[in-house]
Amino acid sequence: MSNARSTAWDIYSQSKPQRRKTNARGEVTWFNWTQYPDHGPGVDVLNLHPGEGALDLGCGSGGNTAHLATLGVRSVGIDLSAKQLAKARERWPDVDDMELHQADALTYLKDTSTIFDAVYSVFGASWFTDPGQLLPPVRARLKPGGVFAFSQRPAVEGCYGCQASYIPRGPDEDPAIVKRWDYDPGVWERTLKEHGFVDVSASVLAPPSGSRRTGTLFVRCVQGG
Repeated sequence: MSNARSTAWDIYSQSKPQRRKTNARGEVTWFNWTQYPDHGPGVDVLNLHPGEGALDLGCGSGGNTAHLATLGVRSVGIDLSAKQLAKARERWPDVDDMELHQADALTYLKDTSTIFDAVYSVFGASWFTDPGQLLPPVRARLKPGGVFAFSQRPAVEGCYGCQASYIPRGPDEDPAIVKRWDYDPGVWERTLKEHGFVDVSASVLAPPSGSRRTGTLFVRCVQGG
């Protein structure tokens, strides 16, 4: 595990408040793919059923992980930030079938023997890991026909490949730097197909009506083995 990266995400966690107690529907757990509340597709895109298993690559404070567990899914979340995981354990102490680990995505995927029915990442490790290194172990840990899906901010036009994200550390310190990987939807589709995934779709979801802010890149595919 990279101490520099885990420290960066601990710093990031300080800027993120706990998830709202309820969403617009009054639900205490829910799944959210985008950076906007109550927006975007639902959990159904993972095609999960009670008793099946799902892996959250970069679970943060655990909202999506907890929601799947309440649906009867064996829900595993990993994150580099101990502080984010502490938020998750504080918020969801009594949720059964939820398992949390402080771990790097590549290390966890290579060390675990578990085969999952779905693997997903919401602004998480799929954005901050070289896809050439991430996609083979993701595919190896998915059952045939299992879903891999992820969301992140779309690439800035002309700025593709490995980019730098800057996490503020305070007025007297330089920002922490982490790498991210940005591509347009067409490149994601080709890359996933080259790594053996099928039924690949990638698009930029529009932001909520009336918003002038950026949309959300959403990618879904299936393990073709």
